[in-house]
Amino acid sequence: MPITIDGNGIITGAATLATTVANPTFTTPNINSAQFATVSGTAPIYPCRAWVNFNGTGTVAIRASGNVTSITDNGTGDYTVNFTTAMPDVNYILSGSAALTTTSAAPRFLAPVGTNGVVAGSCQIRVADDTGTNNDCAMVSVAIHR
Repeated sequence: MPITIDGNGIITGAATLATTVANPTFTTPNINSAQFATVSGTAPIYPCRAWVNFNGTGTVAIRASGNVTSITDNGTGDYTVNFTTAMPDVNYILSGSAALTTTSAAPRFLAPVGTNGVVAGSCQIRVADDTGTNNDCAMVSVAIHR
């Protein structure tokens, strides 16, 4: 029954309205970089496609993430970030940071593990100190852009 308002301001068809509002259907829009508004200038914006913040010591545990299903611990300072939805190809970049403790300011370097470690569904990373020694770190953060 369509919703109408008569000459006295009385709404009819409210039962249909209540049913429609009580069971809405929402869809997630697909947004591409051309649809982003630029704050200033005309350079395009390329949003992050996946990100994760995790504890890389002991039992590896994700604190928060987007488009990441799990982390695989491959050994000391060696992790694989597994994507929920794969990248369209291997031509993405990763950036990140790591620290030995959640309060440490000591820098650690994060890098992909060779070309075999970067595939559409995941990326393997290595966390090392300035001597090149791998370190398990309590605070590891990774972002993927494509």
